[in-house]
Amino acid sequence: MYDRLNTHAVVEPFVIATNRHLSVVHPIHKLLLPHYRDTMNINALARNVLVNAEGIIESTFLWGPYSLEMSAVVYKDWVFPEQALPADLIKRGVAVEDSSAPHGLRLLIEDYPYAADGLEIWATIKSWVQEYVSFYYKSDAAITQDTELQAFWKELVQVGHGDKKNEPWWVKMHTREELVESCTTLIWTASALHAAVNFGQYPYGGYILNRPTLSRQFMPEIGSAEYGELAKNPEKVYLKTITGKSDALKDLTIIEVLSRHASDELYLGERDGGEFWTSDKEPLEAFKRFGKRLAEIEKKLIQRNSDESLRNRYGPVKMPYTLLYPSSEEGLTCRGIPNSISI
Repeated sequence: MYDRLNTHAVVEPFVIATNRHLSVVHPIHKLLLPHYRDTMNINALARNVLVNAEGIIESTFLWGPYSLEMSAVVYKDWVFPEQALPADLIKRGVAVEDSSAPHGLRLLIEDYPYAADGLEIWATIKSWVQEYVSFYYKSDAAITQDTELQAFWKELVQVGHGDKKNEPWWVKMHTREELVESCTTLIWTASALHAAVNFGQYPYGGYILNRPTLSRQFMPEIGSAEYGELAKNPEKVYLKTITGKSDALKDLTIIEVLSRHASDELYLGERDGGEFWTSDKEPLEAFKRFGKRLAEIEKKLIQRNSDESLRNRYGPVKMPYTLLYPSSEEGLTCRGIPNSISI
């Protein structure tokens, strides 16, 4: 449910506000458009078969009819600025600010693949967004005077995420720095964060015995007949306890589908239209640099995964952490960062 709430659900209001208030020729519309591809479609499909009442989640996961209620409770603690990767790592106590460290953060768990790889991707996204925003907005005054941008932000805060409209952590959208940070956080959420929590579902959890979705009975009390049966034949009791065959087949089918890349997927650093999505030379050149930096990062991550001293990344099972490799082929690859939440 983390994936559904913290990526699918929270991004949808951005899509709606963008389409309502930013014209297709607006620079921020052009910046964000690739990161909205198919999100509304997949969310609509999920509402019909996955997160609907008595749908797949409610019928095959432990929380049952309370699944969406639990998500609603978790949303109460959702803070948009904390979705930025550096802020998230600091909040979770796995990093501290350090100006002398790469990306301004020192990881308290140095061998933490998601954080180490993610910071490379985050910094590259932010660099691209800074170049882009700096080209179109030469001053902070240009931000406040952009009526479309202000209408977009107002709708997002007051309507799209209306339950949180009075929270003090929303930026006012008065400066270029606020625009850069907000767009970077949104792009990170729709691309790399979703990739990290989504495309490893089947490779890591496709063996249902390792990750059952529910328990059909409580652990037996010591001294009870059920405990005696557990002591005598633990495998049999375990199989009677976890997800049944029918539900397991349903779950694995869905997880496999969700973990696959489509044949027409567009990945971070790619976009429809080739060089024709804008007529401005500087943003085109900046986007090319963005793509080249991502390719360099991928080579760097591959080298990290060959380092046997990084046990959290390499490990005894020799299943390297590849979820934040930017590129991928079609299918079940356990890698690749699509531009958008499209599955």
